[in-house]
Amino acid sequence: MNDVNTYLDPAQEKMEMAVAYLDESLAHIRAGKANPKILDGIRVDYYGSLVPVSQVANVSVPDARTIVITPWEKTMFRVIEKAIIDSELGIMPENNGEVIRLSIPPLTEERRRQLVKQSKAEAEQAKVSVRNARRDAIDGLKKAVKNGMPEDVEKDAENEAQKLHDRFLRQIDDLFAAKEKEILTV
Repeated sequence: MNDVNTYLDPAQEKMEMAVAYLDESLAHIRAGKANPKILDGIRVDYYGSLVPVSQVANVSVPDARTIVITPWEKTMFRVIEKAIIDSELGIMPENNGEVIRLSIPPLTEERRRQLVKQSKAEAEQAKVSVRNARRDAIDGLKKAVKNGMPEDVEKDAENEAQKLHDRFLRQIDDLFAAKEKEILTV
């Protein structure tokens, strides 16, 4: 039975990583609500090295449509502001000398459809990764049969790989459905 796990364990690990990556990717898609994770991709120059905004400022969400960034040093106001303007966020920061405010505009219907489409593409990419992991496990099991593994053990292991595949596809569908609902909720 130990031989079977040498094929199933890596497949399960790859499937788990695909779901975790999808979860992270979906968190970065702006859904009309203020979420500090949308700033994760923005890097600012801090004494010669590029660091995330969250490492040079306090990021908070006082209400559903506002993100407040409080830099720890006064010199960082311009740097953070410029990084946000140059990013693909599409949000203009407001600086009052104390904090930088990002007002999240409500999404248009067309933009919502685009975001759902983008989320669906991310989910489909994760499904492909899960299918590839299943295929690799089954290919490895078929080679093991040629090297002396009993066929009934191989068939049971294939069924186990299929169950793993089905379980992770359900998780991906659930993550996508939740994100779609979040995006389409006005």
